[in-house]
This record gives sequence, structure tokens and C-alpha cells, in this order.
Amino acid sequence: MCPQLYRGAHEICSVSQVTAPRWVSAVSSDVSYVPLGRTGMLVSPVALGTMMFGSVGNPDHDECVRLIYRALDHGINCLDTADMYSAGESEEIVGAALQGRREEVILATKGHFALAEGPNRSGNSRRYLTRALEASLRRLDTDYIDLYQVHRPDWNTDLEETLGVLTDLVRDGKIRAFGCSTFPAHEIVEAHHVAERRGLLRFRTEQPPYNILARGIERDVLPVAERCGMGVLTWSPLGFGFLTGRYRKGTSPSAVGRVTLRPEWFDPANPVTARKLDVVEQLVALAKDVGCTLSALATAFPLAHRAVTSVIIGPRTAEQLEDSLASMDLRLDDDALDRIDEIVPPGSDLYSSQSASLELPWLTDATLRRSTRPRQPAGGAGQ
Repeated sequence: MCPQLYRGAHEICSVSQVTAPRWVSAVSSDVSYVPLGRTGMLVSPVALGTMMFGSVGNPDHDECVRLIYRALDHGINCLDTADMYSAGESEEIVGAALQGRREEVILATKGHFALAEGPNRSGNSRRYLTRALEASLRRLDTDYIDLYQVHRPDWNTDLEETLGVLTDLVRDGKIRAFGCSTFPAHEIVEAHHVAERRGLLRFRTEQPPYNILARGIERDVLPVAERCGMGVLTWSPLGFGFLTGRYRKGTSPSAVGRVTLRPEWFDPANPVTARKLDVVEQLVALAKDVGCTLSALATAFPLAHRAVTSVIIGPRTAEQLEDSLASMDLRLDDDALDRIDEIVPPGSDLYSSQSASLELPWLTDATLRRSTRPRQPAGGAGQ
């Protein structure tokens, strides 16, 4: 656990001065593996995300399995999925692919979102997470999960409840470690405080969105995670496709992949989208100067941050996977990073209200921000 918890406007966890090496050479591969926080597990600096495997993305199970094998053969040893990806279909694909190769992989999945209608069928309660994990184990056809993550915060469930069930699942041998995904910094700090106070295991990892267009987590989440010794697995390095170079000013996006999930995010008439397209043009020029593709530049960017453990790629096709694999060895120098900082300043977030990291109830629900105390009429006493 974190030895101390500093309380105040910027609560963060402190850590021991003794830290694990940033890179650890593999015994039988050219890939250098990275400590996953303080779990004792080593993961590749690029992880394979499977959100696009199944009906939402690529419905061809055989092709998806081939993509997994290609990633494993290339040295990627971390697979990330979730029960809600194509309503469990992604987990089934991963489970089929890992038959006979399970021990090669650090397998991560997530639970939180509803897969069926009705009350008590989502969230981070003991009741729901226990059932969600059992269902994931069946679909993945495995006895244990290396890293189980709560997919989003649950503002209606006490953190002690969530940490309690996750601790029990570790002690039962069903999961090896657990983490959180897209949690704000204050919630991470509170979770560590609850774990310390109640003698529970703590979140070992955080999985936030992070790319050149969405740098908001640099303000607080990444520093907090680093001080707490957490592994950080970032998602959406290509900014939902904007950083692939496929979406440019004056073009219309094809209705496939991510565009079908969030069509409003790709509407050029949207001022937020227009701003992103302006930035993309500048980044295309930078990538040309660096001598790489825009997608390679974007994939390399998260790994340049000292707090990031691994970046999750989410290919839908073999072409997309090969493009990502070709960029695995790219390391951006200070000149390239300085130019990125000029184009998109550190800590800024061009996604604005579109960003998943900003889906906080006290921002979206006015009743949670406005006092219920009686109001003095304008011009009345006390004015």
C-alpha cells in the first residue's frame, strides 16, 4: 500500500524511494517488458485491445483469432478485453484463441456496464461484480484473470464495497490483481485511503484514455498513479481514428468501426471536431518530418510519458494491426515531443465534453451542483 496519504486540495499518494526498473529485458524475445506497477507481472509496452473484435467491429472470429496470434508472435503478452465488448463476444473470441497459450498472456478484462436490462445488473457492487466475473471466466474459458478492472466509477456504490469484493476475489484465486478504468484522480486517492483504513487490497492499475488530442490526465491522474506505484494502461492512442490520418479536413468518414459507435464525434460541423481536424493537419506535417506515419507518431506518444506502462492498441483488421506493430519500436525524441507540446499544450483536452474522462455526474446533473437551501429573493434583505 501507499505508506502515506496526503490530504488537501491535491491529494496524492507517496511511494517508496525504491522503484522497479522502467524496462526489463525479455529472456526469449526482442521485446523489452515493463513492470505492471508493483504487481510483479511484466507486460509488453504495447497491449492488444479487443474492443473491435465481434459484432461491433470485426464479426469474423477466425480472423480475430489470427490477429491475436500475430500479436502474440510479435512479442505482445498483454491482452485487454471487457464483458461489454460486443456483449461478451470479444471475451469468447479471446478465450478460444488462448487455448493452449493461456500461460503466455497477462489477461485483463473488465466489468461494470449492463449486459441486460433490469435493476442490479450493472455497477461495482459485490452482487454484480461477483456475477460479472464468473460470466467472464466462462466466456474466456479460464480459471483466473490476471488483471480484473472496474470499467468505470460507480457513484452509487461505496468504494469499500467494491474493494472488499475485489479483495475477496484475489484471495479466492479467481483474479491475481485488480485495477480501475477512467477514474478521476480524487477517486483513485480515496480508494487508496479506503484500502489502507480498512485493510483491503488496493487498485494496482488505472486504464485511462490518453492521446495527443486528449491530454487531460497529465494534470492529475498520471502524477497520482505514478506516486501510488500503479501501472497505467492507456487506451485510444489513435483518438477514435482521428490520429490515423484517415479523417482529414474536407473528407467524409466512412460509416464503419468507431464512426458507427459515435457518429456525432465525426461530424465536421461540430466545432470540437473541426478543432481536432485542424490539429490533425499540423500533426500530419510533423509525422512527415519525423519520418513516420501519423498513427505511428500517435502510438508512440503515450509511451513517452514516464508514468505510462503500456499503450493499448485496438485494431479491427490485419492491416491496422500490422501498422501498429510496425510502430512498436518508434521512440520520439525531445524535438518531436516539444513540437507536439506546441500543437496541443500539455494537460489540454480537445475532446471537451466528448471526453469519457469528463462524464462526472456533478458536472452533467445540475441538481448535484446547486444548493437546496432557500434562496433570498433578488433585492431582498441582506443584498
